[in-house]
Amino acid sequence: MVKKIIPCLDVKDGRVVKGIQFVQLRDAGDPAELAVFYDKEGADELVFLDISASVEGRETMIDVVKKTAAQISIPLIVGGGIRTVDNMQQLLEAGASKISINTTAISNPSVITEGAKTFGSNKIIVAIDVKWSKDEQEWFVYTHGGQKKTDWKAVDWAKEVEKLGAGEILLTSMDRDGEKDGYDIAITKLVKDAVSIPVTASGGAGNVEHILAAFTEANADAALAASIFHFKETSVREVKNYVRERGVDVK
Repeated sequence: MVKKIIPCLDVKDGRVVKGIQFVQLRDAGDPAELAVFYDKEGADELVFLDISASVEGRETMIDVVKKTAAQISIPLIVGGGIRTVDNMQQLLEAGASKISINTTAISNPSVITEGAKTFGSNKIIVAIDVKWSKDEQEWFVYTHGGQKKTDWKAVDWAKEVEKLGAGEILLTSMDRDGEKDGYDIAITKLVKDAVSIPVTASGGAGNVEHILAAFTEANADAALAASIFHFKETSVREVKNYVRERGVDVK
C-alpha cells in the first residue's frame, strides 16, 4: 500500500500555530499560504485543525477552509469543534475532503455512524489522542484538546470507531506531541494491528528516521508531522526521497 506524508496545520484564530504537548503555542504562518506551499512540495494530504474550537467552544472557521481549499489540489482534512452532521456538511461544502472528529466521537458516538451514512465512511476520520498511564500500564483516550481523560483504552476505542463506521483513524501520542523524539511506535502498531482501516501516526516526528520508523516498525498507513515541516527542518520532498530509497512505497 502506498504510504502518505501529511503535514498538519494547527489553526487558532486564523493563524497556524505549533505547541508542545498541546500548549505553549507559537505562530507558524498563514494557513492558506502554507497549504499552497505543501501542495507544491508533494504532500499527499493536509490536516487543518482548529485547536481553538473544542477548548474555547468555537465552530471551525469556514472561511479559512474555503480560502485554503480553493488554492490547493490535494485533499484537505478538517477537524476541531465539529459536533453535528450539519457541521460536517458545512465544511465539506466549503471544500474539505474529509472530516476529523475527536471529542464529539466520544461524547456522541452516533455522529460517526450518521456521518458515515450521510457522506460515506471515506469522509469520516476519528482522531484519537492517547496518553500512557503509568499507574494502569495502559494507553487511555483523551478529549477536549487533550485535557480530559476518558475511560476508553486506546485499542478498544479504535476497534469501536471502526465498528461505528469511521473510515480512518488519526492516532496522536500526547506524550510525544511536539517533543520531536519520534512517534510512539508501540501504541501505533497495537492500534494498526487491531483494525482494518487506515491508521495515521501522529505526535513526535523530529526527523526523517522517525517517519521511516512509523512505516517500517508500526506499519502506519500515513505519517503526520507539523513542527519539522513548518520550521523548515526538513521537507516533504526530502522525507519522500528518504523513505523511498529505503523501500517504502510513497507517491
